[in-house]
Amino acid sequence: MLFRGSGVALITPFTKENQIHYEKLEELIHFHIHEQTDALIIGGTTGEASTLSFSEKKEMIQFCVKQNNHQIPLIAGTGGNNTEQVIKLTKTAQDLGVDGALIVTPYYNKCNQEGLYRHYEKIANACQNLPIILYNVPSRTGVDISMDTLIQLSNIPNIVGIKEASPDLHKIASLRLKLKDDFAIYSGNDDLLLPTLSLGGDGVISVLANLYPKAVHEICYQYFNHNLPKSQALFYQYFDLIHALFLDVNPILVKEAMNILGYQVGDTRLPLCSSSSKNLQILKQELQKLQIE
Repeated sequence: MLFRGSGVALITPFTKENQIHYEKLEELIHFHIHEQTDALIIGGTTGEASTLSFSEKKEMIQFCVKQNNHQIPLIAGTGGNNTEQVIKLTKTAQDLGVDGALIVTPYYNKCNQEGLYRHYEKIANACQNLPIILYNVPSRTGVDISMDTLIQLSNIPNIVGIKEASPDLHKIASLRLKLKDDFAIYSGNDDLLLPTLSLGGDGVISVLANLYPKAVHEICYQYFNHNLPKSQALFYQYFDLIHALFLDVNPILVKEAMNILGYQVGDTRLPLCSSSSKNLQILKQELQKLQIE
C-alpha cells in the first residue's frame, strides 16, 4: 500500500503570467509535510493536469521529488486518453523518482471494458517497478470501471489500489468485499470520506486537504485508532465547507478558498475560470464559520 490516510490532491499554483509558481509550490509541499499529510498527489484533476504540457508535467514532477526528498509518498498523476503518451509520462515520472502513479480512466475515447483492461495492463507492464493507483471518476470521463474489470486489474502485481470517485457506496462496499485485502481503496469524494472508511477504505485523495491538511489527516488517524466520535466530529465540522467547495467544477473553488485564506496560489487556467458571486459568497461564509470556531 502506497499510503494510508490523507493524500492531498495538490493544486498547481500559477503566477500572474499563468506559469507554474515554483516558489509557492515549494511552500505548499513543506506545508503539507509539516501538517502531517500522508501523501502528496500532484498533477491530478485538482492540479489541472489537463492544462499542463508534457514538459511542464516533467519539470513539476522533478521539482516536487527534489523538494519532498522522500519524506512522504509522492504520487504523480500520469493518466490520459492516449495509451502510449501515458506510458511515456509514467516512465518519465518513474525515472524521476516518484513513489507511484495515479492513472485516470481514458476520457473521451469511451472505450469498452476490454479496452480499459488492455490500457492499464500495457501501462503496468511498461512500468513494472512502479506502484499504480487506478482513478475512476465517471462523472468527468464518461467511463466506469466495472467490478469484473477491477478484479482482473487487481491481479496485476503493480496495480495496488483505486481512487474511487463514484457516489455509489454499494460499489465501494463491493470493492472491499471482492478485492484483495491489501488492495487499497481511497475515496475520491471528500464528502464520502467517513462512509468509505467505515466500509473498509484506506483513506482519501482529498481536495479539502489543500486547506486543512491536519484536519483530514486526523479524521483518518482517529478512525484507524478506534476513536470514532473524534473522527465523526471533525468530519462534520468541515462537511458544509466540503459542499461549498464543489458548488462549481473542481478546482475552481478550492483555489478561490486558498486565495481568500491568503495562500496566493493564482487563478485556474482556461477553460476553467472564476465562479459566480453567489458561490463565492457561500464559500466565504463557510470559511468564516470555521475561523470563528
